[in-house]
Amino acid sequence: MIDLFAGCGGMTSGFAAAGGYRPVMAVEWDLHAAATYAANFGDDHIRWSDIAAVPDSEIPEVDVIVGGPPCQGFSNLGSKDVDDPRNSLWREYLRFVRRARPAVFVIENVDRFLASTEFALLQAETEGYELSYGILLAADFGVPQRRRRTIVIGSRIGPIPLPTATHPRGRWHTVGDVLRGLPERPVTTALPDSVVEFFGRELPGPFKSPDLHIGRNPTPLSLERYRHVPPGGGRFDVPQHLLPRCWREKKTGTTDVMGRMRWDEPSLTIRTEFYKPEKGRYLHPQWEPGEDGHRVDRPITHLEAARLQSFPDSFEWCGTKVEVARQIGNAVPPSLARAIAEHLKPYLTGAEPTAPSCPLCR
Repeated sequence: MIDLFAGCGGMTSGFAAAGGYRPVMAVEWDLHAAATYAANFGDDHIRWSDIAAVPDSEIPEVDVIVGGPPCQGFSNLGSKDVDDPRNSLWREYLRFVRRARPAVFVIENVDRFLASTEFALLQAETEGYELSYGILLAADFGVPQRRRRTIVIGSRIGPIPLPTATHPRGRWHTVGDVLRGLPERPVTTALPDSVVEFFGRELPGPFKSPDLHIGRNPTPLSLERYRHVPPGGGRFDVPQHLLPRCWREKKTGTTDVMGRMRWDEPSLTIRTEFYKPEKGRYLHPQWEPGEDGHRVDRPITHLEAARLQSFPDSFEWCGTKVEVARQIGNAVPPSLARAIAEHLKPYLTGAEPTAPSCPLCR
């Protein structure tokens, strides 16, 4: 397999866990994400490079290509500018498909991708491949998170439908499944002092996942705001006198900011700034009513975010706190990737389908 726009390796992690898939090339332009990939899957096949700089002659033939071209160009639906330079990213993905001739390719992207001009153009440029596409909810595939993503499967070995839910509602994994048992009070706000070399560059890491259980130092005002927010609540639970002016004057919308998770539900989408409660529902779920109620008034840690993305604790990370957070939020959840990989196997091998596996269900 080839993993394009590989990031830290969420897609490769899931496919490798499914068994039977061997990565022979990965391409990622961000140094720290590429280093994280190398720390987990080896540096012999990862290219720290602009995808456009990889020549056709160096693209191997493979069975599967996976990847998620960045979504910056997909929200600008009004201009319909086919020459928008951002379009070159998905065109580069298709260049690899034409050269490598995989039996199957998989594109993962934001949910609005299906409504974009770029998707219509992509459909017109995948001659020889039958496409299946739709929006999958990560929670339906073993991820304790309500993350909606577009999945496109292209096949030249016959039609391959999208996978059906392996964990339909009622069997969803929850915040409590992955956060309970972790220390409520992180003992540090810093990553360990560690340096590693990849691609001839020194950078922070590699860090074991438990190293990511790092806290912050909220201001007294922030702590007072957190104290008023119950599970499932948000900024509208914060007393008026504690709100910034912009929130006081905005009476509707942005209901999830300054939000607190619930133990018994999946989280909302984990984005790249999950350590800032003003960006979404990222407060720790522990909250009891009453003045003496037991509460954990802090945003989730990097480790907790990684678990909500379904990364195994054995995963290693490279980069600063901000860079690791960006990798976590941008990643394809490995459990979603694994479900897709297991779904594809019978079509690729002719074997009988088997029940998909899930680490949290063991």
